[in-house]
Amino acid sequence: MDFFNEIVNLINLEGITKEEIAQTLTVSTDTTKGDFCLPCFKFSKILKKSPQAIADSIKESIINSGKKLVFLNEIQSISGYLNFFIDRKVYATQILSTILSDPENYGRNTMGNGKTIVIDYSSVNIAKPFHIGHLSSTAIGSALYKIFNYLGYKVVGVNHLGDWGTQFGKLISAYKRWGNDEDIEKRKLTALVELYVRFHKEAEENPALDDEGRYWFKKIEQGDKEALAIFDKFKKITLSEVAKTYKRLNVTFDSFAGESFYIDKMQPVLDKLEEKNLLTESNNAKVVNLDKYNLPPCLIIKSDGTSLYTTRDLAAAFYRKKTYDFYKCLYVVAYQQNLHFEQLFKVLELMDCDWAKDMEHIAFGMVSLESGSIKTRKGNFILLEDVLDEAVKRTKQIIREKGTVLENEDEVAEAIGVGAVVFSVVSNSRIKDIVFSYDKILSFEGESGPYLQYTFARTNSVLNKGKYKNCDADFSLLIDDSSYSLIKTLNRFPAVIEESAKRREPYIITRFLLETAQEFNKFYIDNKIISEDESLTKARLSLTKAVSSTIKIGLSLLGIQCPEKM
Repeated sequence: MDFFNEIVNLINLEGITKEEIAQTLTVSTDTTKGDFCLPCFKFSKILKKSPQAIADSIKESIINSGKKLVFLNEIQSISGYLNFFIDRKVYATQILSTILSDPENYGRNTMGNGKTIVIDYSSVNIAKPFHIGHLSSTAIGSALYKIFNYLGYKVVGVNHLGDWGTQFGKLISAYKRWGNDEDIEKRKLTALVELYVRFHKEAEENPALDDEGRYWFKKIEQGDKEALAIFDKFKKITLSEVAKTYKRLNVTFDSFAGESFYIDKMQPVLDKLEEKNLLTESNNAKVVNLDKYNLPPCLIIKSDGTSLYTTRDLAAAFYRKKTYDFYKCLYVVAYQQNLHFEQLFKVLELMDCDWAKDMEHIAFGMVSLESGSIKTRKGNFILLEDVLDEAVKRTKQIIREKGTVLENEDEVAEAIGVGAVVFSVVSNSRIKDIVFSYDKILSFEGESGPYLQYTFARTNSVLNKGKYKNCDADFSLLIDDSSYSLIKTLNRFPAVIEESAKRREPYIITRFLLETAQEFNKFYIDNKIISEDESLTKARLSLTKAVSSTIKIGLSLLGIQCPEKM
C-alpha cells in the first residue's frame, strides 16, 4: 500500500488538483503530530476560507465518506494543519512483508526497461598515473552505473581513454633518450611517469625538446611502425596496471574506446559542420562562433590543421548515438570542464541533433591532498593504488588495536580500507571539493564507510545468534517508537534510489544509509532483539534482516563490500 497516495486520494477539494494536494502533503518529522501532514494555508486564498475551516472540512468529508480507513488510526485538525496517523500495525506488516518477500532485491524496479544510458567515467590517460585525482570520476561514475542498472536501464560504461596528443610524442622522446626497458618492465607506470616528469623538467632548460616531442607525435599520426610499437607498449602497460586498481574498486566498463578510436571518424562530423555553415576561420583556425549564446568560439581545427579534444568528442557523440541509441549520455567529468561541455552540447544542437538535449555533464569537485593540488607534470601526485594500500594498512592497525581476531583479516581490511576511500567521495554532494584525510575516512564512528560496514556486521551477528529464518512473523508487534521509526526509514529506500538516479547524486543513498544505521542502532539499544518471547524475537529478527539487506544493497550500489564480520 502506498500510504502517501492513499491519503492524497482521500482528499477532495473543489478547485484544487490532486497534484497540488500531493505537492502540499508532507511526511511529518515529529511523530507526535502524525505520520503525514497537510498544511492548508496555501488553499485559503483560493477557497476563501480560513486554513482551520479547510482542515475541519476535509476531516469531516473523509470521516463521512463511508470508506473503510483500516490504515488510519486518527485524523487531527489543529491550527490549519491536517495530521494523519497511520495504524502502526498495518504499516509495519505492509512494509516488512514487502521487503522480506525478496530482501536481496529490495528497491529494484524496471522503470528503465528499453532505455540505454551511456556513462563516460574515469577516463584515465595512457602512460600517466592512476592517481587520487581520478577517484571522483571513477567512484561517482561507477555508482551511477550500478544505480541505473538496478533500476532496469541498459547501461554502457565507457572509459574514454586519453590516448591521443602531443604528450605521447614527448613520452616517446623521453623514452628514446633516457628509457630503460628492464626498468619499465619492472616498475611499469612509475617508470613511465618519471620519464614524463623528467621530460618537462629538461624542456624548461631546453625548449627544443618540445619540437622533438611534436615530431614523434606526428610519427604516431602518420602510422610510423616504430612510434606505434612504442606507444602500443605504453598502452598495454597502462591498461594492465589500471585493471588491478579497477578490480579493487569493483569498477567495470563495457568500452575502452579512447580518443584515438575516433580519429578516423571525425571527417563526417567536419563535413556536417561545413554543410550547416557553422565553421568560420579565425587566425587560420576553424571555429564555431557561439557569441550569440554568450560562449567563446568553439575551436574545432587548430591553425596547423590538427584536431582537438572537442573534435574527437563530437565524433564520439555521433558514434555513441548511432551505436547505442542512448536515452541519456552522461559525462562524469570535473567542473573545470564546464565550458567545454557547454560548447560541445551547443555545437551539437546547432548541428540539428535533437538528441543533444539528452547529453549531460555530471560535474564534480576536485580531490586535493592536505599538502596541496595534484600536478602530474611536476610529479606532485599520489597513486590511487598507494592510497588504497595505505587505507588497508591503517585498517589492519585499527582492527588489531580493537583486539578483533579475524580469520580473514586481509580480506576484511581490504573491504574496509577500499570501501572507506570510495565512501569519502560518494558521501558528498558531487560538486563539493574534497581534501583527502585518512583519519577522517577510516573512522569507525560517525559518517563513514566503516561505520556502515560495522552496522551491517552487527546485524549479521544478531541474525546468526538468533538463528534467523525467513518465516512467518507477526510484524504487528513492532509498534514501539524506535521500531516504527526504523520501518518508516526503510520504506523510503526505493524512492531514495530513484531520487539518486534522477539527480545523478550517489550521496543521496549514503545519507539514507547513515540514517538507517543510526535508526537501527537506536532500535538495537531500545529493544532486546532476542528474548524469551518467541513471537517478538521473530518479529525483531525480521526487522534486523530487513535492515541488513537494505544496507548491503545500498553499499553495493556504491561499489562497497560488506564484510560478514568485523
